Amino acid sequence: MTVATAALDFELPSALEAREPAEARGRGRDDVRLLVSRGSAEPAHACFRDLPVLLEPGDLVVINTSGTLPAALAGRLGDLSVDVHLSGRLPGGHWLAELRRPAWPASLPEPGGRDGDVVRLPAGGSARLVRRWRGSPRLWVVDLDLPVGDLAFIHAQGRPIRYGHVPDDWPLDTYQTVYATEPGSAEMPSAGRAFTAEIITALVARGISVSPLVLHAGVSSTEVGEAPPPEWYRVPEVTARRVNDTRAAGGRVVAVGTTVVRALETVVDDDGLAREGVGWTETVVTPDRPVRSVDGLLTGWHEPRASHLLILQAIAPPFALESAYRTALERGYLWHELGDLHLILPGTV
Repeated sequence: MTVATAALDFELPSALEAREPAEARGRGRDDVRLLVSRGSAEPAHACFRDLPVLLEPGDLVVINTSGTLPAALAGRLGDLSVDVHLSGRLPGGHWLAELRRPAWPASLPEPGGRDGDVVRLPAGGSARLVRRWRGSPRLWVVDLDLPVGDLAFIHAQGRPIRYGHVPDDWPLDTYQTVYATEPGSAEMPSAGRAFTAEIITALVARGISVSPLVLHAGVSSTEVGEAPPPEWYRVPEVTARRVNDTRAAGGRVVAVGTTVVRALETVVDDDGLAREGVGWTETVVTPDRPVRSVDGLLTGWHEPRASHLLILQAIAPPFALESAYRTALERGYLWHELGDLHLILPGTV
């Protein structure tokens, strides 16, 4: 299923964890570093603002317009304070959620819990633990009992999910892409964070199309070897058509984030044609299943052994990823949702 090469099984120095957004360092959100991988070529260093000239007229950039929810809710499980990280709705009305101890390092165990336990939430809400999610050591299927609608409650009582590498709270806008239109993601589809209206305008002016889809991303703190849970998606007919037309004309389809890859791979058929679609996807993209819908990927820097690396390995040859990650570590690129970016394009193998 995966080739865990030494270059992708590394120790991430804490100094390379992005602890604040670029704006807090006196820069624009598009003023982050961009490493460009092209097959066997040496990785090239750029700024994200260079993206329009790194792509070609006739290319298609596909973005995820899902908006980020303030999906962390403070709660009480018996006498224990817990954070409930809502990961997303499941078919049938339940939610998927992760329980965490407030301010605990990610390396320490999650809170306990048993089937039927009730977590008390603010404003009279509650979350009943129905069962573990398919044997997951961290995710629960939960039944929310709230005084108002789910999204209204989350926006009124929640805060953005934040992990230990970000020491300070930041407003929800920090975790939104500029093109977010439909709230639903537990965590920001962060590959798109550096986009600005000016960059999108520059792409279109250069003859590069931009087309949307929606995939509501769940929590990213997956265990090693744990498959991603189902996520709700919608691929519009116009986006599917543009994917097909771009590839037929010899252009490249560049996905902004692994969420876009997952959504498109859900709707592509055996002949490589994308179709419109909507629902919950359980598609898992791995190197054993060739990617049929995209040619390139804009993505962040992923932790060692993270499941997202499987998607990268399904798009780029192993030596290209090894070279990119080695270079990023040596040159001090910043990791995580507020960090730098990696553009993977096809090249000579």
